[in-house]
Amino acid sequence: MILLGFDVEEFDMPFEYGKTIPFDEQLAISTTGTLLILELLKSTNVKATFFCTANYAVNKPDIIAKIVNDGHEIASHGYYHSDFKVQHLAQSKAKLEEISGTKVTGFRMARMMPVDEKEIQKAGYSYNSSLNPTLIPGRYNNLKKPRAWFFDHDVLQIPASVSPLVRFPLFWLTFHNVSLSIIKWMSAAAHRKDGYLNLYFHPWEFTDLNQPERFGFPKYVSKNSGTDFVKRIKDFIVWAQAKGYAFARTGDFAEDIIKNKKSHLLKAAP
Repeated sequence: MILLGFDVEEFDMPFEYGKTIPFDEQLAISTTGTLLILELLKSTNVKATFFCTANYAVNKPDIIAKIVNDGHEIASHGYYHSDFKVQHLAQSKAKLEEISGTKVTGFRMARMMPVDEKEIQKAGYSYNSSLNPTLIPGRYNNLKKPRAWFFDHDVLQIPASVSPLVRFPLFWLTFHNVSLSIIKWMSAAAHRKDGYLNLYFHPWEFTDLNQPERFGFPKYVSKNSGTDFVKRIKDFIVWAQAKGYAFARTGDFAEDIIKNKKSHLLKAAP
């Protein structure tokens, strides 16, 4: 099983590199990438999950409708991408449900930052995919956290996938900078160990990021972006399908695990 997740947000990453970009351009870049992703998923007959900020959804309800109409899942990526308050957990869920007309059960924190699981549970989410169980200097050290799914405060945790043993992250930057043959080898190893892969990307990666004066990104961020990234992800999907791996929406994967847990609890009850 492979879970593809796309974090749909206002494209504010240039701020991290000392650049500014108008809000309408942030939305336009994320929208362009999202439409390319939807086209790619349709061509490969894959369903995925789109973790959206409520701020993006409020400004682009037509794109949210298109995501839903194409059969994909809407999950929460917070209310804003660069501003977080605990109340945003419930507020983003409610706003996304209002705009999408679907039930929102999943959450992913912006930049995979830590979030209080008690608050996730109180906000009504059944699963959380905000953990990258690896070491990324300057960002986080989660080497002692579980590398496969587990429960915390009765919320299913679905960490991003990492390779076995050394926990090399199989995340978006890896897909920009590592050869696809090595990525496929590590992905197959992780899939054998865990029974699934949980991979996440961003729509703006599918646009041309090699514009240093505009975005300020280092080469390891802009490498293989735009058309090259569309080709790389399609190559990966086609390879995975040839291997016999199924693709699923994260919420469906989570629902099956939660149902099995409840079934076991009922059977164990006196």
